[in-house]
Amino acid sequence: MANNIERRKHTRIKVRWPITVLTDDSTIEGETRDITVVGMFINCKEPLRLNEIYQISIRPPNQQSIELNCEVSWSNLYSTDGENTYDMGFCFVKVTDEDRHFLSDILSIDYE
Repeated sequence: MANNIERRKHTRIKVRWPITVLTDDSTIEGETRDITVVGMFINCKEPLRLNEIYQISIRPPNQQSIELNCEVSWSNLYSTDGENTYDMGFCFVKVTDEDRHFLSDILSIDYE
């Protein structure tokens, strides 16, 4: 019997790192909730458009920030908490080998 549950290929690391999303007319501050080498789950004060690509600066502690182009894979369209914040999943697009190695190295550090 085939298992219809999709298994994640990459380990997710639960972290709360500050991020800045660059939009056409402003910047939006938020934070990661978990991250992999191929994508991340974020929380921020404004919803972003599904399937749109944004430049996002991720700031891990004690590391240089990393700038990545990210596509919104999914989003809750309505705030689900009392803080009026939104959760979104992003996949990284057009990541250079250098950025992928840097991200992989950052994720190998124990942040717990």
